[in-house]
Amino acid sequence: MSKIPVIAIFDVGKTNKKLLLFNEQYKVVHEESLQLEETKDEDGFACEDIDALSKWVWQKFWQFAAHESYDIKAVNFSAYGASFMHLNDFYKPLTPLYNYLKPYPAHLKKQFYETYGGESLIAKETASPVLGSLNSGMQLYRLKYEQPSIYKQVKYSLHLPQYLSFIVSSRVASDITSVGCHTQLWDFRKNKYHKWVYDEGMRTKFAPVYRGDKIVHIPNDSRKLAIGIGLHDSSAALIPYLSAFNEPFLLLSTGTWCISLNPFNHTQLSDYDLHHDCLCYLSYQGKPVKASRLFAGYEHEQQVKKIAAHFNVKDDFYKNVTYEHALINNLHQYSEPAIDSSTAMAQESAFGKRSLSDFKNVGEAYHQLMMDIMHQQVRSTKFVMQGSPVKKIFVDGGFGKNTIYMQLLAAAFPQIEVYAASVAQATALGAALAIHAHWNKNPLPADIIQLKHYAVKNTLVL
Repeated sequence: MSKIPVIAIFDVGKTNKKLLLFNEQYKVVHEESLQLEETKDEDGFACEDIDALSKWVWQKFWQFAAHESYDIKAVNFSAYGASFMHLNDFYKPLTPLYNYLKPYPAHLKKQFYETYGGESLIAKETASPVLGSLNSGMQLYRLKYEQPSIYKQVKYSLHLPQYLSFIVSSRVASDITSVGCHTQLWDFRKNKYHKWVYDEGMRTKFAPVYRGDKIVHIPNDSRKLAIGIGLHDSSAALIPYLSAFNEPFLLLSTGTWCISLNPFNHTQLSDYDLHHDCLCYLSYQGKPVKASRLFAGYEHEQQVKKIAAHFNVKDDFYKNVTYEHALINNLHQYSEPAIDSSTAMAQESAFGKRSLSDFKNVGEAYHQLMMDIMHQQVRSTKFVMQGSPVKKIFVDGGFGKNTIYMQLLAAAFPQIEVYAASVAQATALGAALAIHAHWNKNPLPADIIQLKHYAVKNTLVL
């Protein structure tokens, strides 16, 4: 029996590490996952066990390279990108993979922004809100001033996706999606590293920058296996949509965070945008993608628990609550925010200040919760719609399966077509599609995205 030609994708999240094999039609033919216990850095802060992760990637790659059923033609990587792996002259790790949630020293933050013109200027020029360690460039700045002897030994600093690629290929590279993602490293006006990177002498610590569709090969491998340089996960998840649609659209990726991504908006971020947690990503082709984010999935989870406790029902009650048009109209008369919601990124919606005793039943309370969340969602999404036409909104993730959320979104944007979108393994699929031309001679399949249209039943002013 002949082997199945496949591309192997390592999709590494904070919690789940996945290996997926896609055939030439981009159907998953094999999938396995792993959860690793975290270790601790020298300060006792939890971080990725990079040794265990590296070992797993190496072993799995060679296991399937020699597999009797699969013929690996290519491999690529997607991962969270806000952490660096620092390598010495012998390409060995010098430090742990520091956690991007680790608190950032106040004195270093003050020193940096006073030196380079203040938070507002740097944030605008790098399209990155001030996020401490989540701005990965600040991690290298911290290493320079807190551990200068280690810093001097750094040959290359690789973001995690590129380090995973290095494990397999032994080639170093910087990927534009990882560099251009709230790192405070990239000057979006000049399309190059920011001046502070040069002033600090850090440019030499980074490998050459390539687009996300770049590949390398294993040295001395006669098969010339196509190896991608890896992609930041948020940018990878956008690729299936960019591959399938040409007219302007917005992707609303929903989960714990609800992230509105507009790859057709290239306007510069204002102070107001940055204050409301807007930022820019760079797509795998090096183009700016304006984005805003809302903590709506987390808010939904917390308020659902309160509703369930009050009405003495199970926490998953909302899965059986159906959209009621008449109820929405009645509630809309009383849906003025109970708190100041001028800040779209507020973690708590107006619902948190409402009295549950005001609602007759669980369905009424839940509809009000969704209206209050939608009030915030509309504000957040509009930040990235201004200055750019959008003809379609695609919603993927958890809220795409929530009929009430989808009906409210369609009502709030009556001039735009609203769809629930389903892409199996979107992040991994995006990493595979990025290097399609290097391994797959077939045309892209037309069915990689499943859509459900939500027609406007009534307009809703939020």
